[in-house]
Order: sequence, then structure tokens, then C-alpha cells
Amino acid sequence: MSGPVRPQGVVNLADGEWHRLHPASPLLRGGLVFIAVIGFIIANLRERVIEIFLAIFAPESTAPIDAEYGEWQQDWANDPVGGIVVNGLVGWALLALAAVIIAVVIGFWLSWRMHTFRVTPEAVEVRSGILFRSHRSARLDRIQGINVNRPLFARLFGTAKLEISVAGQSANVQLAYLGSALADALRADVLRLASGARAERAQGAVAPAAGAVDGRADASSVVAPGVVAVPGTAQEPGAPAAAADAPAADGTGAGVPAAGAAGQRTPVSARAGALVTQRVDEFLAPELDPDLAPPESVVHLPLGRVIGSTLLGGSTIWAIILVAIIVVGVTTGQMWVLFSFVPAAIGLVSYTWSRITKSLRYSIAGTPDGVRIGHGLLSTGNQTIPPGRVHAVEATQWVFWRPFGWWSVRINVAGQSVSASGEAAQRTIVLPVGTAADVHRVLALLLPDAAAEVEALVDAGLVGRGDAGGFSVTPKRAAWLRPFSWKRIGLAETAGVAVIRRGALIRSLSLVPLARMQSVAVSVGPIERALDLATLRLHTVTGPVSALLPVADRTVAAALFDRLAHEAIERAAIDTSHHWGASPAAANETESLHVD
Repeated sequence: MSGPVRPQGVVNLADGEWHRLHPASPLLRGGLVFIAVIGFIIANLRERVIEIFLAIFAPESTAPIDAEYGEWQQDWANDPVGGIVVNGLVGWALLALAAVIIAVVIGFWLSWRMHTFRVTPEAVEVRSGILFRSHRSARLDRIQGINVNRPLFARLFGTAKLEISVAGQSANVQLAYLGSALADALRADVLRLASGARAERAQGAVAPAAGAVDGRADASSVVAPGVVAVPGTAQEPGAPAAAADAPAADGTGAGVPAAGAAGQRTPVSARAGALVTQRVDEFLAPELDPDLAPPESVVHLPLGRVIGSTLLGGSTIWAIILVAIIVVGVTTGQMWVLFSFVPAAIGLVSYTWSRITKSLRYSIAGTPDGVRIGHGLLSTGNQTIPPGRVHAVEATQWVFWRPFGWWSVRINVAGQSVSASGEAAQRTIVLPVGTAADVHRVLALLLPDAAAEVEALVDAGLVGRGDAGGFSVTPKRAAWLRPFSWKRIGLAETAGVAVIRRGALIRSLSLVPLARMQSVAVSVGPIERALDLATLRLHTVTGPVSALLPVADRTVAAALFDRLAHEAIERAAIDTSHHWGASPAAANETESLHVD
């Protein structure tokens, strides 16, 4: 008789148990580098290897080879391959190569075996290392965002890299790699736990993965939807695989028809065809699930705007300068210019191309767990910023964008610095290029609690001057320090958000939620003191946004200092946006515990 079906994996990776990553993780993390090194060696030694094989299988060709490389036969540094052949060490070399490959494979297997993670109601923990073990723990209440990246090669395996951004330097936790659907499901679970919500447990218990050892389950597979696993029961030989037609979350075997009767197996061709179909669907699927946000709330970027804004960006000036230098150097016979500036030009072209490709298929929309930002064509990624994690927002307009009305929006989030890597810095850009209407929609997503009040200040902040929109007025004597932008400089405050307007060549509008402002400072230099002026700075977490009021009347700056300082304390005391999923009573209780 047949018993209940034993699941092929686990449904909930946030069950507090230790799990393993996708089995292809070592290959995706380090195996590609190993393969690239071997390819580089073979490419550089291909002519020598061909000649050696000719010498082995065609002895009559040994004379010209020995004549050409006779002086190198004992020189291992110049011709290691020739030295191995001449000294009769080919067998030992092949044995050593096989030993190295076996050692690498064993190392990859051990690294996968020893790399485990678990998600508890308090933290995400990762244990890794073979000889030197490490144990990292990221508190859920310190999570600033969750990123799911799908590099091109990883997408071929149906996997994704999940990175949890945590406040603090080098505090992020990576899970590279998980099954693509599992990564999305785990992100939803982590965000649910971080929100303060506690979902009710499912009626059916979920059994550990088949083949799990010491309570660890392989994160490369998942129970088919609708299957209820019974702990301690196993599938008997020949038992029908119920619900096997459902897609698997790791992308391996998804959509593969199940065996209908005992002893029947799905043809390999059918399984391969289903797998290829699923991979194609994954490549064509949008990064943002249409069910998470209504289509009208999603901001998209037209391809023409992406290319045009990139070509009209600051890199255009450098491109013109580099081309002029190279042309002048070549026409005057200064060939050293090619070696000095051509690499810089190639790097500039690569930077421009990466800016364009990373903005393709861009989308930003609000979801129940925060703002979801997706981008990329071949290698894709999406970022989820939970509510209450945005510390500052800035909309900027480069002077060449002004005729088209284009703007860019950046944010400050804890754990992301202005000096971070290119990938991390890219995450601070939430709108690469958009119209003023797009800026309105993005600001409403990033600051939902004050969207209606801030809406009235945005237009005046983007292009206004003087007291338009209720901004503070900068005295005319500030023209000695800011001759071109003094009329634009001003500050307004509404609904707990400070809005700062400044800039002439590069227009800027900065917004700082006072509940997350770190401090406020007023500084007066000797020249400012003589002009009765002052500078006001709102400190937030490190990032690309600098909330600075460059010049203001000294009396006005002092009044703004007192008002913003008191307002920040009051707003921080009542802010519960970081527990967006909890009920108001639970959120207030948590706040009182933190205060105590």
C-alpha cells in the first residue's frame, strides 16, 4: 500500500531550522573563477600544447620543436610545459592536475555543506567556513532592505542571490544562491517578521527535506503547492507523486509531468523541454509581480529617455575632453597619449553602457512590504525598501536635463554609504531619470505618511524661487556667497518632513523625515558672521544625500534650529513606521519597551 507523499523540500525557510543553499552555489560563487583561470591558461598555452601533442602523436615533428625550444628545455619559468614533456613528467603532471581538480570539487562540496542559514523571529543567522568558521547574525529590526539579484549565469540555473541590508558597516548578510522562487518567498517571510506581524501557522506541519541531515534541509527544492506533508511518513516505492505537476520553487523540474502510475517515469525529453520552457518564462517575466501593485502605480522608464539622459549626463563632458586629447595627441605625433587616455575612454564607454543596461526594464512601485525597485535586462535585480527605512530623499536635475524636465531621485538608507561599491551605490538611486510627475509619484511612495502635505511643496521646491510654496526667504546679501543660487535657497517644514531647496547649475530638492533625523547643527564662519548669515545642516545616516541649507539669515537659522530639534524629538517618539505590519496597540507597546 502507498503512504502519504514525502515532500521534495521545504515550504517555509523561515521556520527557525537550519537550511542549506542551492547545490550549485559553490559553482556560481567560485567555480566560474576557477573555470576562467583554466581557460586563461589554456588560451595562453594553446600553441605550445598543440605542438606537444603533435610531438607525441607525430614523432617526426619532434626535431623542429626541439630546435626551436632547445635553449628553453631546462628553463621552467619560460616553458613549464616543455620542461614537463622533456623530463618525462607528463604522467605526474596529469596526476597532479587531476588531484587539484578533485581537491577543488571536494572544497566546493564542503563549502556548500558547511554553509547553512536559518531565520528566526529575531534574526537571520548564517554559518559558513571550513577551517575557520564564522557565525553572522542580522537582527530583523535592523533590516534596511532586501535585494534579490539574478546574474545572467545564475538565471540559467534558476537561482537568485538574496542580500539582506542591515544598518552598520559591512553588516549585510548574503544568501548566494537560493532557488529563484525560494528567494522571493524567503524575502516575503523576512519582511513579514521584520514588520512586527506574526502570521498564523499553517494547519499542516511541514516535514524536513528528503535527505536532510542533522535537521538541515536543501534550499534548492520546495514542496509543491497544495501538498500537506505528514511528519515521519515516507513515500513507498511506486507510490504516485501527487501534485507533482505543480511548479517547483527552485526551478529544477518545474512543470515536469508526474509519473501517473507505479513504475512509470517521465521521459527525459519531456522534462528537459519543460525545464527550458520554465527558464524562458523566467527570463521574460517582469521583476515586479503584477499582483503586488496595480499597473497604474508603477513607474517605468522609456528606452529613449534612458539613453538620452545617459548621453547628456556628466560623463558626456569627460568623453568630449578625452576625445579632444586623443585627437590632438595623434595629430601631433604624441603616441603616448594612446596608452594614457585610451584606457580611460574605454572605461568611460563601459560605465555609460552599464548605466544604460541597469536602467532597462526599470520599475518602481509600492507593495504591502515597502517600495519595490526592479531593473536589468540580462542580469536583473530588485530591491525592497521597507517603510520607515528612508532617512533622506533628494531630487536633482543636471543642467543638460533642464530642457527636457528630467530629474533623478536618490535616498539615504542606513548601511549604504557614498563611498560604497558600484553595486551598493546603485541601490541608492531609486529613479535614474524621470519627469516631474514621476518625482511626485516616487516621493509619495517613499514618504507615504506625509505624501499629501509634501505634494504641495514639491513643484515649488523643484523649480520655484523666493517664498513660493512657503519656503524661507534668503536675504539678498547672501549673493556674496551664492551669486547664482541665493534666490532658490530655502527651507520649509510640513507633516514632520523638512524640505530644503537649493542649487542653480544642479538643482536640488532634499526631504528629511524628522523622525529619522540624527541631529541638526548651525555653523557660522567669519565671512558669514560679517554678513549676519549662517549655515544649517540636518544630519542623517551616511549616504549620497546631504541635507544642507547653505546660507540663511542668522536669526532665521537659529529659529529653524530650535523648531526642527523639538519637532524631531516629538516625531521620533510617535513614529511606528518601522513596525508597519503590527497592530497599532502592538506597535505602541513595542515603542514603550524601547523607551524603557
